[in-house]
Amino acid sequence: MPTVDMHAARRPAVQVAVVMEREAAPNRWEDWRFRITEVVPHEDAFGSEARVLRDDGRLRRTLHPGFRLELFRDQGEGYYLNLTSGAPVWFVVWRIDDEDPSRAWPETVSLSYNEAGRWLDAQERVDNVPLQVDLVAWLQAYTDENYRPEPKIRRRPQSFVAPDQRS
Repeated sequence: MPTVDMHAARRPAVQVAVVMEREAAPNRWEDWRFRITEVVPHEDAFGSEARVLRDDGRLRRTLHPGFRLELFRDQGEGYYLNLTSGAPVWFVVWRIDDEDPSRAWPETVSLSYNEAGRWLDAQERVDNVPLQVDLVAWLQAYTDENYRPEPKIRRRPQSFVAPDQRS
């Protein structure tokens, strides 16, 4: 289980690291292809700088430590949507260096479906990777305590409402 920081019990948080993969010449149209492969619990041994885990000339895996994910009450709906999707995930925003297209890095992580949607609307690169089972339980407990979905109200079709009562 990742270290969970309850930060005065108001804003739970976890420290994580992101593993990113770069593939050289995956096809004739791309020089490089990047993807997020996993989000892992942070360990002190990771340090604070990105480091290459593997590089065989074709495939390079890099560990990017030092991400802190905090849970916010106003993101409750986004957490709820992520949890009820059937396969909860991490959402990771990442960027490619404009001057060196062989270089990319993760920018931030989230568990909110709504936040990921806003990033995608802003044309950001967002990948998702499965959320570990212990963190699903942690997020579920937080969401259960802090979010109540809007009750669904069935509206009668306007054709069944008296003309003087139609909106």
